[in-house]
Amino acid sequence: MAINTAMTRELLAKIKELIDGASDPSTALKDSCSLLKDSVPHYEWVGFYMVDPDREEELVLGPYVGASTEHTRIKFGQGICGQAAASGKTFIVDDVSKESNYLSCSLHVKSEIVLPIYRNGLLRGELDIDSHTPTAFDKSDENFLRQVCNLVSGII
Repeated sequence: MAINTAMTRELLAKIKELIDGASDPSTALKDSCSLLKDSVPHYEWVGFYMVDPDREEELVLGPYVGASTEHTRIKFGQGICGQAAASGKTFIVDDVSKESNYLSCSLHVKSEIVLPIYRNGLLRGELDIDSHTPTAFDKSDENFLRQVCNLVSGII
């Protein structure tokens, strides 16, 4: 489900505007989640997990849009988000039912992408997106979302 270049340019410009115009980082992140979910049909859950500064190697749920989740804290290595945090690498999962270390948020989720967010060389958080479509994410999503992560890295 490739995202076209014109759409990515427009969305990146809007996210930059949201970041520049927000009164606080949380609002900018939440509004960015809403924009992504509303603009890209296969993005059903969009959210940020932040590295907890008080608990090493643990993520805490930040702003998100989509169904509620019980996974408000995730240890590094646990689930797809925790694996991405532990490795510092992007994870694209085409079929979450085939992952032994998957933390299920909803029976509707079929695929997921998680991208780490760095600032000054330190892992600060992650962008996590779920889809109800199997094999929903490809390199165009990864490249686009990497740019989103670069934009938001300055405010997390």
